[in-house]
Amino acid sequence: MSQPELISPAGVSASKPPSAPNFLSRLPRLQTFSALSHRDYRLLWFGTLFSSSGQWIQQVSISWLTYDMTGSAFLLGAVNGFRALPLLLLGPVGGVAADRLNRKRLLLSTQLFLMAVTVVFATVVVTGQAHIWNIILFTLLTGVAWAFNMPVRQSIVPNLVPPEKLASAIAINSAGFNITRIIGPSLAGLLIASIGVAGNFYLQALAYVGVAAMVAQMHIPPIPGASRTVSVWRNLAEGAGYVWHHPTLRTQMSLALIPVVIALPYITLLPVFAKDVLQVGPSGFGILSAAPGLGALIGTLTIATLGNVRRRGLLLFASLMALGISLILFSMSRTFLLSLGILVLVGCFQMTYMTTNQTLVQLTTPNEIRGRIMGIYMLNQGLLPLGSLFAGAMAALWSAPLAVLVMGVSVVFLTGLAFLFMPSMRNV
Repeated sequence: MSQPELISPAGVSASKPPSAPNFLSRLPRLQTFSALSHRDYRLLWFGTLFSSSGQWIQQVSISWLTYDMTGSAFLLGAVNGFRALPLLLLGPVGGVAADRLNRKRLLLSTQLFLMAVTVVFATVVVTGQAHIWNIILFTLLTGVAWAFNMPVRQSIVPNLVPPEKLASAIAINSAGFNITRIIGPSLAGLLIASIGVAGNFYLQALAYVGVAAMVAQMHIPPIPGASRTVSVWRNLAEGAGYVWHHPTLRTQMSLALIPVVIALPYITLLPVFAKDVLQVGPSGFGILSAAPGLGALIGTLTIATLGNVRRRGLLLFASLMALGISLILFSMSRTFLLSLGILVLVGCFQMTYMTTNQTLVQLTTPNEIRGRIMGIYMLNQGLLPLGSLFAGAMAALWSAPLAVLVMGVSVVFLTGLAFLFMPSMRNV
């Protein structure tokens, strides 16, 4: 029997009065994957999976090929340094291009360039013509392409999702990168054994085709053309001037150097920890390398779930301080399982900081200058080899655990100073 209708005093039938909101209805909706409901961002995200997979395949394959050919640890480090050099030199120029040019065409052209260069290099390798100069030239050319690709890829995210979903978008974008960071290196090693180094490069080229296919379907809103009415040098000066005269943005750019230059070089020393400190060999080294990626994935998904966190400035300082403390604990650990757990925390706090900081940079920057700001922001990645050089020198002079201890203490000290003397960031 159906429930009888309620009759209002005026004789109009009415439905059953709504019940009082229950406890579950008061809970905030999880925002973890909300950005993926937007088609163009979804295409960008899947393209990120393809592109970062290709990057990890290239990094592992280049490192293996270089060391297999030369047996030189110095050349191995030099080749990896050349990968970051174009970002340091051309990152701001890539940001200007992102503001001046058609962004969809710029994304497509850089991906197609990467595909073509990779196919040519794979052919050089498979025909037995690879030499160290080939490898360095290849890393430089791909680095140049990424110097133009990364600023535009980062700067279009706020145009593909509404502001309230920007934190989710940036976080799950980083999560996609870290998924491939966990899987990519081990998969690349298996592929080297099965299809060879050249086959890996052909597979990388195929991944770039997948990225181009995603970009071709995207609708990327145009930006005002004011930046095209002046010279490139004027554009560069405008971007640098905007950062310099914006106290919060200037502080964010400065803080971004702490994890990249001081903290992240711990990765360079992981082989030493695996071989000499923890004595777990190559297999243990692979697991140690994957642990920060797992932590980074946890951190990014947590930020995506929380969505619009209040007082992001405090979250910045807290995660950066926790990163330094985690490095100190890792330097003191002599147990493999404990070291693994600490490295998961290192990756989690590192990515929590970097995702939150990038979200703030995106929200702080006007649309018409965002490409240039992201180009400047990417400069810190070009400084990573410099930090790795210092980390290696400290490890050689003292020991790897002492070097990581100094790095962790430095992060804690600098974060404390920034917290005390940068009140504008605390209140963001």
